[in-house]
Amino acid sequence: MAIYHPNEQPAPTYDAHTHLNDDALYFDVPAYLGRAHEFQVLEMNVVGYNKVGNARALEIAHENDGVYAVLGYQPEDTPDFDDEAAAELEEQLKDPSVVGVGETGLDYHWDTDRDVQMKSFLAHIALAKKYDLPVIIHNRDAFDDVYRVLKEQGVKKAIIHSFSGTAEQAKAWADLGYYVSFSGVVTFKKADDVREGAKVVPLDQMLVETDAPYLAPTPYRGKTNEPGWTKYVVDSLAETLEMDRDELAAKTVENAHRAFLNHD
Repeated sequence: MAIYHPNEQPAPTYDAHTHLNDDALYFDVPAYLGRAHEFQVLEMNVVGYNKVGNARALEIAHENDGVYAVLGYQPEDTPDFDDEAAAELEEQLKDPSVVGVGETGLDYHWDTDRDVQMKSFLAHIALAKKYDLPVIIHNRDAFDDVYRVLKEQGVKKAIIHSFSGTAEQAKAWADLGYYVSFSGVVTFKKADDVREGAKVVPLDQMLVETDAPYLAPTPYRGKTNEPGWTKYVVDSLAETLEMDRDELAAKTVENAHRAFLNHD
């Protein structure tokens, strides 16, 4: 295992899912990007979740090299995804800085109407197909339904965001050809299921992310997460997989380019 020390220069990394558009980070995007670059996190996707988040994601992507936008309505915000919002989202997806649709999916942890969530989920899938974009999947306490919908809809290009399931579920996603993205959860002491899941995902289907400002990795658990801390996700995954961490970082960058930018 090759986990580098803090004073060493890591290999470049791509944060596949971050929320610099969230109020917790949006107030000082330049500072967070600067720290990310210090950790060699040189590329990232800023992911939308509602009307405001989508507009901010586009703004940040337009103003910064190596930053891309993913646009959509997360499950808890689907009550706001009406016809007008859907039309606006479709127009925004035509922007060249957009590399994915989402985050979208199902979340049964909250009280949001499940029928409303499903209608939005299906609409996002249709848009992803129409514009040949990968769909970024939010799945919380809803694996069976999310899996069924994606399979029934014939979705070929999907990213399972912040994987937190079992090894069996990880294999199910991988067998559909989807990318599985690991966040700071993989560093948590009790996340043995997630680490076992990482062991069954083929290396060419693996991504890393922060989901900042949420899910800060060990050793900063409980703090406000930021894109630079993708470093700790790679460290933990490399340890779990018993491989060189810079080799893993390079592989996940290659995967992210293929998934989002359509080149190796």
